[in-house]
Amino acid sequence: MKPTTLLILLAIGFSSATFAADYTQPGQLSPPPGPVKKSGDAANKAAREAEAAARKAADDAKAALQRSEATAGKVSKALAEAIRRAARKAAESARRFEEKASESARKAVDASSEAAHAAAEASKKSAAAARAALDKAEDALKRILSSSKEEAEKAAAETREALRKAEEATRAAAGAAREAALRSREANRPASPPPERK
Repeated sequence: MKPTTLLILLAIGFSSATFAADYTQPGQLSPPPGPVKKSGDAANKAAREAEAAARKAADDAKAALQRSEATAGKVSKALAEAIRRAARKAAESARRFEEKASESARKAVDASSEAAHAAAEASKKSAAAARAALDKAEDALKRILSSSKEEAEKAAAETREALRKAEEATRAAAGAAREAALRSREANRPASPPPERK
């Protein structure tokens, strides 16, 4: 076999191997992205968990406010203790939401990152408001045990106002978490294959 013919055969063989290595199935724009898909899945999961924690925090904040409003004008150790327990539950839920929202912001990718960070910031405000409401509820309980009825009523009113602020902040943060989860799903949705040409 002539050297020229041998070189041509080698060139054809190399080109075929290269084409086979680069070949992707019809409708598939590129090879399946491994690490990219995993990071997108992790971001979606974190965003869903943050959204669920936000709903729980919003429900608990609303329940604490409703309990406080239902006892307006009434002063007793039992009522103050019940409000304190509800405020503590709301504060704990808000803290868990803050943790989940922070994790979601760390894992967010591309287009969903801005919304995830906005939700994380809102969750911090929500948690701070819930902690402030809990402080007011604990103070109100102490005043019932050691102060006049007027002072106790004033403390109860302050607690109600703090719980109202916490409920508003948590409701707004839950909306931000819902938006972040939606953006995450949209950002990580698989691209539709291009329409086939006839």
